[in-house]
Amino acid sequence: MKDITDFLFQAHHLKRIQRTGYAFLGPGGESVAEHSFSTTMLGFILSRLNPEVNALRLMIMCLTHDLAEARTGDLNYVQQKYVDSNESQAIADTVGHLSFGKEIAEITSEFNAGITTESKLAHDADQLAMMLELKALEDMGFTPPTRWLNSVSKRLITPCGRRLAQEIRKTPWDRWWTSLFQ
Repeated sequence: MKDITDFLFQAHHLKRIQRTGYAFLGPGGESVAEHSFSTTMLGFILSRLNPEVNALRLMIMCLTHDLAEARTGDLNYVQQKYVDSNESQAIADTVGHLSFGKEIAEITSEFNAGITTESKLAHDADQLAMMLELKALEDMGFTPPTRWLNSVSKRLITPCGRRLAQEIRKTPWDRWWTSLFQ
C-alpha cells in the first residue's frame, strides 16, 4: 500500500503543476490535473462516438498521458524545442513499484507512439481539451487564442476529432448556461 500511496501523492501533485503554454497566450491558465480531467472527459465522449474502441484503455490513456509531468514539469512547445525530458524514465520511476505499473507504462508508451486508434483518439482529446480553453478565452474577448485555435485544429488526427472541433469552434462557450435564461 505504501507504493500506491506514493503514486497517489505523485498524481495529486499534478494539481500544483501549471501548464506553461498559457504564458504565450497572456490570459488563462490551468493545472496539468485540470487538463487531464478535460482530456479524459473528451476521451469518454470520443469512445462513445467510436464504439469499436476499447473505451477503458482510451480513458486511462487520457488520464495518464501527462503523468510524467509530476516529475518533469510541463514543457510547452517552445521549451520542447530546447529541453528534452526523459518521460519514459519519469514514468518508470513513478509506476515501477506498482503491481499495475507495467499497464500504465505500456499505455503511456502507446499514447506517445500514436499508432493505435485509441492513441489517436487520446491525442485528439488532448488537443480538443486545449481547444475548449482557447475557444472560451476567444469568446471572452481575448485575441491571442484565435491564432492558436487554427494551430490546434491542424494537429487533429481523426475525422471524429475534426468534426468535434468544428462544432466547438462554432459554439459559444457559454451557450449551455445562457440558454437557460432566454
